[in-house]
Amino acid sequence: MKTIIDSFLLYLKNIKKNSNHTIVSYENDLDSLAVYLQSQYEISSIEHVNHLMIRSWIMELKSEGLSNTSINRKISAVKTFYKYVRRKGLVVKNPMVKIQTLKKSKRLPSYVPKSKMVHLQEEYIGSKSFVSARDELIIMLLYFTGMRRSELINLQDTDIHASRLEIKVIGKGNKERLCPITSEVVAKVDAYVDLRNEEFGELDHTFLIVTEKGKPCYPKLIYNIVSRELKKINASEKTSPHVLRHTFATHLSSNGAELNAVKELLGHASLAATQVYTHNTIDRLKKEYKKAHPKGE
Repeated sequence: MKTIIDSFLLYLKNIKKNSNHTIVSYENDLDSLAVYLQSQYEISSIEHVNHLMIRSWIMELKSEGLSNTSINRKISAVKTFYKYVRRKGLVVKNPMVKIQTLKKSKRLPSYVPKSKMVHLQEEYIGSKSFVSARDELIIMLLYFTGMRRSELINLQDTDIHASRLEIKVIGKGNKERLCPITSEVVAKVDAYVDLRNEEFGELDHTFLIVTEKGKPCYPKLIYNIVSRELKKINASEKTSPHVLRHTFATHLSSNGAELNAVKELLGHASLAATQVYTHNTIDRLKKEYKKAHPKGE
C-alpha cells in the first residue's frame, strides 16, 4: 500500500501540479489510514481493504476528538486516492463508494445581548438629523422585525401600515409576509419620513430607506451603518446586518416565543432553519436547572 501511496503522491506533484502543502496533507491522511489498517487488521495490501474497515478508521478519528470538518477532509483525500487506483486498475471495487462525509456541526449564530441592544438604542436619544434618524430606523427595523438586509432595502413607503402596526415584507421567492411592529417603530418611521421630505422633497422613487443624496439604498451602505453601530457597543464578533436578525430571533426564543411563530416572522420555509435559535433557550434552562435543582451544581 505504501508503494501505491507514493505513486499517487508523484501523480499529484507531476501531473496534477498540486502544491507541496496539498501533497503533504494527502500524504499524512493516507499514511494515517495505512498505519491504522496495519495495526488493526494486519493489512498492507490495498485490494483487501473494505468499507467496514474504513468506517472503523473514521470512528477511531472521532474518538480521538477530531472535528467533523477535519475528518471530512481526510475522507475526501482517501476518495481521491481510490479514484486514482481504480483508474490504474489496482482494485476491483472502490470501498469509498459506501463512505459518506459526516454532517458539519452548525455554528451557533452570533447575536447581541439584550442589555447592549438597549444601550445601542439609547445612543440615538436627542438626535434630530436626517442621517441619524435614518441610521436609527435601519437598526430598529432590522431588530424589531428580523427582516433581511435585502428586504429592508426593498421596503416601500406604502409597506408601512401604521394603523394596524404592521409592515409588509417581500421575502425570498417574492413571498409576502406581515411583520408586527410597535407604536414606537411607527413614530420613528414618521419622524424619519418628515426629515427625509424636508431634506429632499418629492423623490423619483418610493423606497423608504434612502442614501444621503436621496437615492435608493444599497447593500454596502446598510452593512457599513450596522457594522459601525455594533462595533460601538462591542456587541459580538460579527457585525453584519444579519446579526440583528439573529438577535431578533434569539431574544424571541429566549423569552418563550413558539418556534413556529419565530419561523413565520423570519419568513423561513421550514422549521429546520429556525431550530438553531433554541440554543439560547437551552442555555437558559440549564442555568435555571443548576439554580433550582438540589443536585444541579
